[in-house]
Amino acid sequence: MRRRLGKVLARKHPVQDKDGEKVIVISVPDSSNTIALGYQTELEKNGIDSRLEIGLIRSHYIGRTFIQPGQEKREIGVRIKFNIVKGVLEGKTVVIVDDSIVRGTTSKQLVNLIREANPKEIHLRISSSPIMHPCYYGMDFPSRQELVANKFNGDVKGIEKYLEVDSLEYLSIDEMLEAVTEAGEKNFCTACFSGDYPTLVDSNFKKEMYEP
Repeated sequence: MRRRLGKVLARKHPVQDKDGEKVIVISVPDSSNTIALGYQTELEKNGIDSRLEIGLIRSHYIGRTFIQPGQEKREIGVRIKFNIVKGVLEGKTVVIVDDSIVRGTTSKQLVNLIREANPKEIHLRISSSPIMHPCYYGMDFPSRQELVANKFNGDVKGIEKYLEVDSLEYLSIDEMLEAVTEAGEKNFCTACFSGDYPTLVDSNFKKEMYEP
């Protein structure tokens, strides 16, 4: 499924080097590794010269940064969790492929890290839609005020400017479903993207547990 998401992302949201040089595709390890593989192979299939590279190296001794309590701890966690491979990125058009953006903490810090390698351009491609709504089913992004897409009212250009990338594009909900329904399954929850919750969520529960 992740590979299919990457392929749809490449078909709908490709990146080309403005000088006709090779595009470097990197993942944010480890969750987007397979998505990046699908993205790069589909770019190549569609005539865009590209190469999948390991541009970020992740320390497996650091936990999930987006669930760390407090913004400062999350930012420090990102800095010590990832290292860049400068020789891969320097002077190149780089496409960072990731599965989602929640608060934007990891993405912004990663872009800052990659800028240190002096790439020609940085493009961000996300294999989900903007997360606009809280999840009441267990995922750790409780209040809508924390969600970067909600802060910018779904304005992708605003998020793009905040993250300081040359371009940012997401899959739409329909594009996501195009990738994951190839096997015939259609019963997916899209609540955090669409606000359409498949079960009734008690308003008191929302207020007490998830709103600041």
